[in-house]
Amino acid sequence: MPRFRHFLAIDWSGAAVERPGGIAMALAHGDGGAPVLVDAGPGWSRRDVLALLLDGLPDDTLVGLDLGISLPFADCGAFFPGWRETPPDARALWSLIDHICADDAHLGATSFVDHDELSAFFRRHNGREGACFHAPDAPHRRGRFRVTEERQAALGCLPYSNFNLVGAAQVGKSSLTGMRVLHRLNGRIPVWPVDPLPPSGSVIVEIYTAIPAIAAGRRAGASKIRSHEELAAALASLGSPAPHGSGPIDDHSADALLSAAWLRVAAHDDALWNPPGLNDVAQTEGWTFGAP
Repeated sequence: MPRFRHFLAIDWSGAAVERPGGIAMALAHGDGGAPVLVDAGPGWSRRDVLALLLDGLPDDTLVGLDLGISLPFADCGAFFPGWRETPPDARALWSLIDHICADDAHLGATSFVDHDELSAFFRRHNGREGACFHAPDAPHRRGRFRVTEERQAALGCLPYSNFNLVGAAQVGKSSLTGMRVLHRLNGRIPVWPVDPLPPSGSVIVEIYTAIPAIAAGRRAGASKIRSHEELAAALASLGSPAPHGSGPIDDHSADALLSAAWLRVAAHDDALWNPPGLNDVAQTEGWTFGAP
């Protein structure tokens, strides 16, 4: 397991605008201290984040991206069962999404979910639920899940299918836009577990901000933090000092700050890098770091 020196958490957004208000970034240093927000002035765009990942990371940074790095595969044996062009693995999926969405502004993903054939796999707005949104014989009606999302649920989290594009908690748009960014990294930074964990250097992992909140003693259903006082208490549970401030804080910034401090602790837990069943889905579905 590499010994990281910096821990960067990025709260993501799939909103179809240049600078989504939901993107927030926080950095924690391996030698301790309070995590700090990384300010982007007018706000972060997805292209800004891509540029930072390519050329602005501190050495040996563990980057946690709050999005799904892939789509369900194991439940049906394919991302898009029955479609002759369904990609064989996560990297091919990223390439497909970026190709289909090449003309979408701001690294968006509208063209992918509106694709004549692929739209059948998504739940979209205005009651448009595709015929393939649910897996055959699925035990629930929440859409297809990856193996790691089933493990998230075992922690008490409330995961959503990456094929779901509806509702305040939907993660589909964030995940698809994030996969465009991962493709454009062109292999410059390993993305665990699609790529093996290297002995040194920076690495990107998928995170789900409810997991750091649970680790800090909060309930999954009340994981969002909206005050500096709540944030300080949660950070103290992780052995971290808190940044200066009092009163309200937006939940995106709080998620990023708490997740950066959690990564600093969790990165040293060998079990989190080797969850049972990982090898069966590593190159197709990927995994959420911290899911058991």
